[in-house]
Amino acid sequence: MTGRRQTSLLAYVMTAAAGASLLTGCGVLPGTTGGSREPVTVMTWAPDQTRATNMPGMPAMAQAFARWVNSQGGIDGHELRVLTCNEHNTSAGAAACARRAVRENAVAVVGSYSQNGRAFMAPLEAAGIPYIGGYGISEDEFTSPLSYPVNGGQASLIAGHGMQLASSCRTVSLVRPDTLAGDKLPELLNSGLRKASHRGAVDIPAVEDAAEYTEQAARAREKAGERNGCVTAVLGERTQTFFDSFRRLPAQDGDGSDGSDGTDGKGSRDGNGSGSGSASDDGSDQKGAVRISSVLGSVGQPVIDRTGGAHSPFEGAFVTGWYPEAADKSWGPMRKVIQEHAFADNRVDPADAGVQTTWIAYTVLKKVVESLDADKVTADRIAHALDRGERIDTGGLTPVLRWKYDDLLGAPGFPRIVNHEVTFQVVRKGQLVAQKPGFVDVGETVLSAP
Repeated sequence: MTGRRQTSLLAYVMTAAAGASLLTGCGVLPGTTGGSREPVTVMTWAPDQTRATNMPGMPAMAQAFARWVNSQGGIDGHELRVLTCNEHNTSAGAAACARRAVRENAVAVVGSYSQNGRAFMAPLEAAGIPYIGGYGISEDEFTSPLSYPVNGGQASLIAGHGMQLASSCRTVSLVRPDTLAGDKLPELLNSGLRKASHRGAVDIPAVEDAAEYTEQAARAREKAGERNGCVTAVLGERTQTFFDSFRRLPAQDGDGSDGSDGTDGKGSRDGNGSGSGSASDDGSDQKGAVRISSVLGSVGQPVIDRTGGAHSPFEGAFVTGWYPEAADKSWGPMRKVIQEHAFADNRVDPADAGVQTTWIAYTVLKKVVESLDADKVTADRIAHALDRGERIDTGGLTPVLRWKYDDLLGAPGFPRIVNHEVTFQVVRKGQLVAQKPGFVDVGETVLSAP
């Protein structure tokens, strides 16, 4: 073999080897994931097909997010792998999901829902796995040093709801779950009502997964009074069941039951028998009517749509939320991802608070992984980046998020709240719209709660 032929053959072999190397993962082709950067594995859990609150949209949104980022080359070159788990609304289920996250080497649990904080946080803490952007329903999400909440949880919602109701409701009845988490709601609501020197709400505990709530509904209406009273229900997915029982109550004496006052003869001013006052164009209630209200997660646009839209029992209701209303342009990027990567999945509703929280939580994950700029992403590295003060801009969906010690609210029972802003909304013509533009800071109100 001549020297020229040897040189040509060597060049051919080297070129072929380089091409094979590129295709087998030693490099990264544009628009693909992989390469020298290791995949990032996370978990999202939520209850599904249970008798109480179900949040199937949260794992579904997580999977859509993964399909989107992986179609773009992953997160900073890392393929995103999402594990999902049904925690069944039980402490055993939550603990099982957490143990699976540890077993499968997840570097974070992201955008999840569980009321069983004590059951899932212990395994995560033992393994050093951060919990990013949980729904905010359990107290442990706001006490564990490895939890990084993106909203103010139920505490901010309920305290803010009291502020929202104080100027419009003479008396407030609160129907809430007869659970440990539910036991904290009356004082939080009262802390908001006290901002306007309002007297405290009447506390009405109820079974969380009851099939009907006639007894509690009757008591709530009675205690709310006949003029400018408000009935607030915070029962998660069963809130709809409560208000169905509420609208079926027999008419009270003197409430226009013969229809002579312009009602339908059932005490309703909106034609559906709910007994609730419809909102005028400016969001104000009709005088004398019992007004209904709730918080996002217990009432949201999907529930309003399912129960009749503009003819829903929720027409005119006050609702306190964490984020801008679903029609806000800030949700545009999320809507685009849903349309392109979850269009046929009816679990993913862009107006659902769980789906929205999951989007924000994965936005945090994406930005913190990008900030690491490392070939290997670990749970410790993610937690350290968040602890040292990585600032996360969510595009106007929340204030800029940061979890340094100085950023923590430090409220008793909820020390790790960093986002203590809420939005005041009202149901108008079947749509949740802003009652008051922008965010309302409820930090001082939460701090004042016993």
